[in-house]
Amino acid sequence: MCLAIPAKITQIEDGRLATVDILGVTRSISVDLTPQAGAGDYVLVHAGFAIEVVDEQFALETIDLIRQFPDLVGEDLGVSEEQIAVAGA
Repeated sequence: MCLAIPAKITQIEDGRLATVDILGVTRSISVDLTPQAGAGDYVLVHAGFAIEVVDEQFALETIDLIRQFPDLVGEDLGVSEEQIAVAGA
């Protein structure tokens, strides 16, 4: 199953790369598909690319749903169910 997961951009780097926070995990992603994205924005991330800028309310609601089903994203992100639970605290 493929999921796009909301992430908050913490930094835009050279080469149109961004550092994002996904459930407390930091990753580097490409923002080539979302050139309007900036630090502080929430984006949907799929396969290492930001594919859409989304509003904060949508992102936070989606993150809350993800926390209810940690087995859906744990392996894809390389995080444990405990880390997802802690990120929700």
